[in-house]
Amino acid sequence: MFSRMKSCIPGNVWPAIPEPAGATMLAVQYQLEKSQWLPPEQVLDLQLRQACQLLAHAAAQVPYYANIMRHTAVKPGSRLSLEKWRRLPILTRETVQRAGKSLLARQLPAGHGKINQIHTSGSTGTPVTAFGTDLTQFFWRAATLRDHLWHQRDFSAKFVAIRSEAALQPGKGVERQGWGPATDVLLATGISAALNIRTDVASQAAWLTQQRPVYLLSFPSNIVALARHFQATGLGLPTLREVRTYGEVAGGEMRQLCRETWGVPVTDMYSSQEVGYIALQCPDHEHYHLQEGVFTEVLNEMGEPCRAGEVGRVVVTNLHNFAMPLIRYQLGDYAELGEPCPCGRGLPVLRRIMGRVRNLLILPDGRRHWPSFPSKEWSVIGTIRQMQMVQHDLESIEARIVADQPLLPAEEDRLRQILVERFGHPFRIDITYHVEIPRSGSLKYEDFISEVPAA
Repeated sequence: MFSRMKSCIPGNVWPAIPEPAGATMLAVQYQLEKSQWLPPEQVLDLQLRQACQLLAHAAAQVPYYANIMRHTAVKPGSRLSLEKWRRLPILTRETVQRAGKSLLARQLPAGHGKINQIHTSGSTGTPVTAFGTDLTQFFWRAATLRDHLWHQRDFSAKFVAIRSEAALQPGKGVERQGWGPATDVLLATGISAALNIRTDVASQAAWLTQQRPVYLLSFPSNIVALARHFQATGLGLPTLREVRTYGEVAGGEMRQLCRETWGVPVTDMYSSQEVGYIALQCPDHEHYHLQEGVFTEVLNEMGEPCRAGEVGRVVVTNLHNFAMPLIRYQLGDYAELGEPCPCGRGLPVLRRIMGRVRNLLILPDGRRHWPSFPSKEWSVIGTIRQMQMVQHDLESIEARIVADQPLLPAEEDRLRQILVERFGHPFRIDITYHVEIPRSGSLKYEDFISEVPAA
């Protein structure tokens, strides 16, 4: 990193003297470098100290929380313990929608900057509008830079992204000098290129071969489609070193496809539009480390903390958002808590991010689980190119298929058999054919959706 650091003093390259914004970023990275190695209880203590500041501000400036604090035993400004923290109510998306402007702060502390609006995708079926500040954006960028540093990326290399970019027309990529504001405030970085994810996969692949990326960022579902296309066509990406993913569940099948197709690892990240980075993938393992700036709880159905190996709902608090505090905010995601990491970092571990509530299969007896139907089991049937499952009720599931031609009756029967075996129940499988299966409004793709109301 030091060889790429920018200096604001002409003729002075070592030691570099960053411009003020870069110096601020460097100072925060120094603190994060230290805090990641602290014991978990010390990390928790730092988070609770910051949470105390957030609660005091919320009680004084946010009407919704002023009312909440009057009805709890938590006293704003007093020393905050984990036990007291858990007395605060869980905040749901529905509550955020109803509360509206009562969640907005009347006034911000000095230095937090301008307020910006955040629209969530509504992938849980309940979109919300949130607000952040320049400070929350700064910490988002700080986590991005930390991720680069953790994984020791070459800042001089070419970084390519295929994602949603409103300014880009599908099929027309752009190149830019630098990787973006998270890095370029401090470091001299190489060329980056971007392409709208609405571009068809074949055109994406052709564009990538021209770009010769070292790092590739996109949604997991798009990476899977690209890998299959590269395998089918014999195309290659000889310069590629790493695939980076975000926004969807990063499954084992995708990681294996990337190893088989390009010989590269996958690095995933876990974030949400409302609160920013929740967890980054460990540099040494495929699990995730929770980030200090977002206090994350994984709770069971009784609202109690999960133990390692247990799956629970994800509840988060951005400790630096004073514009619209979302305190103990239930995202709608489920994750599995992990054991302490052998890498030595004291940051808690998420072993797996399971997905949204609406991605849970519900059996007639009330049991629920995340279904798994790897494409290698169904892609050999006929000419299936894409498939999405939709559970309409407790006895039937629609298999939406994109295929070059309709399956033969025997092929449809074989597909139904495979799916019933994977689902663990003799559901009626209704096969329907489609020209394409569109992504959601946020351009994410879900291979399983349940429309059965949660109990």
